[in-house]
Amino acid sequence: MKTLVLVKQVPDTATKIRLNPGDTAIQTDGIKWVINPYDEFAIEESLRLKEKFGGEVVVVSLGPSRVEEAIRQALAMGADRAIHLLTDAELDSAGAARALARACQDEGYDLILTGKQAVDDDQAQVGSLLAVELGLPQVTVVLKLEIDPDAKHIRAERELEGASEFVELPMPAVVTAQRGMNDPRYPTLPNIMKAKKKEVKSIPVDSLGVSTDLWVRVEELTLPPERPAAKILTGDPADAARELARLLHEEAKVI
Repeated sequence: MKTLVLVKQVPDTATKIRLNPGDTAIQTDGIKWVINPYDEFAIEESLRLKEKFGGEVVVVSLGPSRVEEAIRQALAMGADRAIHLLTDAELDSAGAARALARACQDEGYDLILTGKQAVDDDQAQVGSLLAVELGLPQVTVVLKLEIDPDAKHIRAERELEGASEFVELPMPAVVTAQRGMNDPRYPTLPNIMKAKKKEVKSIPVDSLGVSTDLWVRVEELTLPPERPAAKILTGDPADAARELARLLHEEAKVI
């Protein structure tokens, strides 16, 4: 079984974000870049499927040259090879989905896995748009995946608010992973060394013959307001409780 796993490189969530002049993009200097956490669940699931059924796991990632670091990490986890769609342009979700879809078509697949959303923009659109571009069935926010490759059948448990839903669909399909699907493995030193020799095929996005025209443009970014300093209440517990109630009512306005 051949699984394609789509991986995005994003800023570490602990990174302090600064805006560029014009407030339409973030400053990338000094940022620590990591694999999108939800994509790690997709990588791990693809590796478990390979261990159970055999086949191949191919990583597909889009972005500038720095993305190869994330690709190598996915290879160190156990993926077999990778495709790097190389571009310095900022693509919106639709443009990214069109480019990824063309690469997937050219590569061939039995299953496509990716994270439910990227933690940088939180749009959760690329997986669904990719399925539309490829004309494939899809299931999102998946917690548990059961595959029958011979019958070309998928049974997925997906997260709903306060409950779960079970969905059955044919293969090939697009599946997006939710936190809790598995526990992603850490790359071992021998696998990190092996990853350096694994194939990473670079394909310029401009050579794919697809439109990457923006459907969505960022007009302005704003940072969240600074949090006020914490107030610490001391003294008699009864007095502190009355003061806390007053603050919650008059300042925080939550009661």
